[in-house]
Amino acid sequence: MKLNAKDVASGIMLVAIAILGLWLNMDHTLGTARRMGPGYMPMLVFWLQLGLGAIVLIAGFFSGPDPLEKWTKVDLVTLFLGIAVGLGSYPLFASIGNLASNWYALGLAMLAGLVVLSISPGWRVIGVISAAMTIFGLLLDTGGLFLAIAGTIVVSALADRSHRPLGVAGLVVFLIALCWWVFIKELDIRVAIWPTF
Repeated sequence: MKLNAKDVASGIMLVAIAILGLWLNMDHTLGTARRMGPGYMPMLVFWLQLGLGAIVLIAGFFSGPDPLEKWTKVDLVTLFLGIAVGLGSYPLFASIGNLASNWYALGLAMLAGLVVLSISPGWRVIGVISAAMTIFGLLLDTGGLFLAIAGTIVVSALADRSHRPLGVAGLVVFLIALCWWVFIKELDIRVAIWPTF
């Protein structure tokens, strides 16, 4: 048996998140494939993630020695500082009038913690990509689908310095057009596409 520590750790993380997601999704009605309830698609995604996580985990036991990299002091400091900033800023955001009654306070606190986490080169990719997904959640309701997609792509492009501005702009335009066609025109999903500030 040739242990690949990165794949084993990744597989365990994917399986754990999938199990947690399936457990949290139990409160939602599933419906059927023809009449999907609010819990149907998340259930499918979490089962797929569970299967892929199991494949990664099993493959990690046989794919060769690949030890985990040692963490630097900057990695450790930014990890704990990011957690502290996220947890510490949540009560501050929750005390602001309109943010106290919805999920925006939690999203802003997560974004603040992820920005701090992204300071470390070792955490930059996962921090920036997670921040981009958080920005999508924050912008979708009030900023509309187009602004949420654009914000997510622009922020996630910061994870890799090799992206060119013209390529990022082209991807923004392409994905906005694709998402409009698939979700708004074909599937008739009722979501604001323009900001509703």
